[in-house]
Amino acid sequence: MVLAVLLSTFAMVAIIAGRYLAVSGGFAWLTQRRLPGLYAGQEKQIRKEIGWSLASGAIYGIPAGLVAWGWQEHGWTRIYLDVSDYPLWWIPVSILVYLFLHDTWFYWTHRWMHRPKLFRIAHAVHHASRPPTAWAAMSFHPLEALTGAIVIPALVLFIPIHAAALLVVLTVMTVMGVTNHMGWEIFPRRLVQGRAGNWLITASHHQRHHREYRCNYGLYFRFWDRICGTDGGLGDFDRVAPRRIVGN
Repeated sequence: MVLAVLLSTFAMVAIIAGRYLAVSGGFAWLTQRRLPGLYAGQEKQIRKEIGWSLASGAIYGIPAGLVAWGWQEHGWTRIYLDVSDYPLWWIPVSILVYLFLHDTWFYWTHRWMHRPKLFRIAHAVHHASRPPTAWAAMSFHPLEALTGAIVIPALVLFIPIHAAALLVVLTVMTVMGVTNHMGWEIFPRRLVQGRAGNWLITASHHQRHHREYRCNYGLYFRFWDRICGTDGGLGDFDRVAPRRIVGN
């Protein structure tokens, strides 16, 4: 049993680390092709981002590996493989439910991390990326990484989701985490500045958080920022490092 759990955990750590290196590396390569020199002079910062991110990957892999083992050996989770187990409409709805609940958890824990003491202890690691790069998506202090690592493993214990739908959720989580930190906007202007952009978070929205610190706390949606009065609108992409502000 112990060996099986360890093997599952090591496998998940390897998958998460490999996914990070592939996706962040891919978008960093795209950035170099699209905007040569955008990350010039940030080599030391990028090395730190990669180091913290790989450490975060190890932390993310522990609950993921345990839950994966429990699913395979004991059926602990609500992950299902047969599409006929639930109505077909539940597949897209479950994706939205997972993204909304993840976004809700992220918003409130993110605001919590901006309280002065917690910011100094943990969240300052992420905000040391000034400005952030495509490598910064998982650049977290271990305490912050732990708050993020438990979300999806907890959700699959209680809310049914097809394995393919879960893969979609994980893909959205990975891609949005990276593209929101790239330092440029990959999505078309008509989306970012249109009706969809009023509710979806892209790099233009998250960049402002990294500049001003006290607004734009969401991950996927602007819902909680709008409800709570913390939506600061879209930002810009000039490369001037922001003034350091802490607290909520």
